Amino acid sequence: MHIKDIDLNLLRLFDAVYRTRSVSRAAELMDLTQPAASQALTRLRLLIKDPLFVRAGGGVQPTAKADRLADAVRSALGTLEEALNESALFDPLQSRKVFRIHMSDIGEGRFLPDLMLALRQQAPGVRLETLPVPGEQIAPLLDSGRIDFAFGFLPAVKDTQRVQLLNDRYIVLLREGHPFAKRRRNATALLDDLRQLEFVAVRSHSDTLRILALLQLEDRLRLTTEHFMVLPSIVRGTDLAVVMPRNIARGFAAAGGYTVIEPALPLRDFTVSLHWSKRFEADPGNQWLRGVIEGLFKE
Repeated sequence: MHIKDIDLNLLRLFDAVYRTRSVSRAAELMDLTQPAASQALTRLRLLIKDPLFVRAGGGVQPTAKADRLADAVRSALGTLEEALNESALFDPLQSRKVFRIHMSDIGEGRFLPDLMLALRQQAPGVRLETLPVPGEQIAPLLDSGRIDFAFGFLPAVKDTQRVQLLNDRYIVLLREGHPFAKRRRNATALLDDLRQLEFVAVRSHSDTLRILALLQLEDRLRLTTEHFMVLPSIVRGTDLAVVMPRNIARGFAAAGGYTVIEPALPLRDFTVSLHWSKRFEADPGNQWLRGVIEGLFKE
């Protein structure tokens, strides 16, 4: 059997019979005569090659095959109905939509807590999935609908719609009480003295590695990790330093145990933006989540 052989109305009838345990009640729900519903159910049985329902106690009971099909059919019908309805209207309180967002691990740590709190209040059924993807794939994946948004400092991403959210800059994070931070210096003098430090960096955050390369500090790099979120505990427990966004570093420093210094780093200023595809500019769900994100994070 192939999916092309299935009439959508047969699946709707199957779902109605499964929920009501009655062919006659299912026929009423679908505005069919009972003979028409019975004939349609016979067609579906022949296609599925299973009785699907057997008579029992004034109604019908599903077969094992029907039980296995029921959740998949209900989910598919619900997804289709939601998609058709959302083409005209997006109701955040009722929606079960899944939004997929390109976001780095450092972005997840900074932005997801506030975003998830807002969604819990405004759209409790909406779900998010973060999908970090290579930079060259971001625009094509946005256009295909595989991801809905891309979030971050993405200067290489072209031909998308975008809104600037906030300006940030790279700084150096040290543990609280680090000897390097005890001496007062201006931003230029701090830059000259960075060779006194040893660094930890994240392989996937190329801009911080580029800054170290421009300062000819690659030989001062003692640890390279795969993920950002391990860095704070490493910095707090050692004398290693990390180049990272100030906006996120201030959050760590406010909780205690860290010191932020701001040397005049090359490439230190950057902009965090939200990107989406021109194809989905008018999509109501896309418009709604853009508004939520801008309301939370736009300066």
